[in-house]
Amino acid sequence: MATTDRQATTLALAHALSAAERGLAVLPLSRTKLPALRSPHHDDPGPACHGECGRFGHGVYDASTDPARVREMFAAAPWATGYGIACGLPPYHLIGVDLDTKSGTDAPAALRELGLRHLFTVPDTVVVLTPSGGRHLWLTGPPDVVVPNSASRLAPGIDIRGAGGYLVGPGSRTAHGAYGTLPGTAQLPPAACPPALLRLLLPPPRTPHRALGDHGHGLVHFVLTAHEGQRNTRLFWAACRAYENGLGPALATPLAEAARRTGLTEQEARATIASAARMTGHRP
Repeated sequence: MATTDRQATTLALAHALSAAERGLAVLPLSRTKLPALRSPHHDDPGPACHGECGRFGHGVYDASTDPARVREMFAAAPWATGYGIACGLPPYHLIGVDLDTKSGTDAPAALRELGLRHLFTVPDTVVVLTPSGGRHLWLTGPPDVVVPNSASRLAPGIDIRGAGGYLVGPGSRTAHGAYGTLPGTAQLPPAACPPALLRLLLPPPRTPHRALGDHGHGLVHFVLTAHEGQRNTRLFWAACRAYENGLGPALATPLAEAARRTGLTEQEARATIASAARMTGHRP
């Protein structure tokens, strides 16, 4: 391992321990921003395990505030150069608002527009700057409310990290650069999510079965009409909406079939749908 990697691992561990001291549950990440520890069940087709086996390698379910456990995880993953902060856990019940600036989107402007439309302002809080120029806003939610993960549901470029998700912690180094806090925000406590914004983050109420059926047909049609260059993006968007509306399991096969008819392979389609399920806090 190169010296720079050893230094990055040492710094990541130090930052992770500091976050754990604040009550934030952490886990080691690789340079790809993915959990650094491989699942111990990767060759096991048995029931899903969320860490009940006691071994490391369960992604966000490994996250801990215990310094000894954090050190053990980093010792098991000496290639880790960053750390993730689990969302939705006590005491903060963290909600991450990921504002992207890639692909021509202006997520900060979209969030301001949502605030004007729904009468809320984002309070002063921790802001983490990403290597691509984006921002992560840290907010807290009520302990009895489960905020799901979502991708561009509020507006293009605004992703939400909620229960079952994690944020890349400041001080992490990835293949694209380092994450750091916006000056003046590092010592702030995560601010409470404005009620009007919180309502936007929650799944819409369940609609009658017949209406859901119409919605499902609309999502399948949306995928069927994709042109080359937008097939995977449309499939991911439709699958996210399906899972957010409780239709994921029922629509997984119709969406995959629609994607195959546009030119994607079965494997590509299933992988994209599974990614959408994970992003929205569901198991594919």
